[in-house]
Amino acid sequence: MEEPHLELPSLRKLAERPDPSGHEPGTIPDGATPPRPIVRVIAYNRDALIDRVIESLDELPGIIDAHAVTWIDVDQIHNAEAIMGLGTMLKLHRLTLEDAVTQHQRPKIEDYGEYLFIVTRIPHRRSEAGRIGAGIETEQISMCLGRRFVVTFQQRDRPGDCFGPVRDRLAHGTSRMRELGADALVYALLDVTIDAYFPFLEELGERLDRLEEAVLASPGEALAQKIHLAKRDLIAIRRATWPLREAMAQVLREATPLISPGTRVYLRDCYDHAVQIIDLVETYRELGSGLMDVYLSTVSNRMNDAMRMLTTIATIFIPLTFIVGIYGMNFDTSSPLNMPELRWSFGYPAVMLLNLGIAVVMLVAFWRRGWIGPRRARLAREAAAVRAQRRDHRPSKRKGVTRNVKAP
Repeated sequence: MEEPHLELPSLRKLAERPDPSGHEPGTIPDGATPPRPIVRVIAYNRDALIDRVIESLDELPGIIDAHAVTWIDVDQIHNAEAIMGLGTMLKLHRLTLEDAVTQHQRPKIEDYGEYLFIVTRIPHRRSEAGRIGAGIETEQISMCLGRRFVVTFQQRDRPGDCFGPVRDRLAHGTSRMRELGADALVYALLDVTIDAYFPFLEELGERLDRLEEAVLASPGEALAQKIHLAKRDLIAIRRATWPLREAMAQVLREATPLISPGTRVYLRDCYDHAVQIIDLVETYRELGSGLMDVYLSTVSNRMNDAMRMLTTIATIFIPLTFIVGIYGMNFDTSSPLNMPELRWSFGYPAVMLLNLGIAVVMLVAFWRRGWIGPRRARLAREAAAVRAQRRDHRPSKRKGVTRNVKAP
């Protein structure tokens, strides 16, 4: 069956940038008909919790004042007027709002004094339904950590996100998070965001294992594309997690009153997970590069086998062609210097037997040298020869003198 064609994502799509427009810093781009953002508010304290979508931003001040922590989850963030109104109400800097809306930021953590601005990315399967090997893409999640509130900005191209476990823990009231501050909520969000990479890395590891088996069994053009796609996915994950590790290290180094010492201990766990992800990514990238090298070597070896077989056949026919060419000159038989075999009764069978004998002798010689025959047997003989060579040149010690053991 013919291998399906794989369409690989462009690296340009992994880091899309808007066209330079010369706008003033802090300007929020606005679409032609941007939808109103969906603002979901989860406000809680030790004994109470509300979870609802608000229709007007004017409801926020009363909700924030009445609860210990308020989580404001903003979706559909391309309405400039609404985003600026939210920023004015919560006293967020214009640069913060611009970075939150512009979905190409690298993961980072910035301290604005009254709040921390955090940018991270969560992985998704590329939404190209029906295409084999659609790959992995990342979506920007921006957070603002205040003293009593947390704001998350996300532009979801698909239903759902990775924050479901955090919402469930808050709703069920079984977590200590309801007794802690807003920094504990941010830790929980960062934790599920970082842990979301592990299932994708596990899947990538299994894909690389299957590709390794396929490379050694039957390499083909589609296999090279699959290896290339796996490397692209690893690049996408690396671009999202490498700067996040630096940002987490920055938070752990620099003290801020917005993060309590108790929460800082848990943030070290997030840092450890980020380091673990980067280690896995680097390991898998080396495996992917090694697989590509093995693939190229396997294809080259198969080409060499084919060329060796063709060269062997051509070599066998060289002396045969020479003999046939001599007897094909057809000189006059009356000359005393002409070929005497032309007058023999069995001259033709004798020449054919001579050609057959030469071909058999050459085939036997090529077989013994391992140039033709079963590939497994040939490889076994080559490996045995290598082992014998190593054994013959293995250094040995006798009476304190190092010498090389040579074959008798």
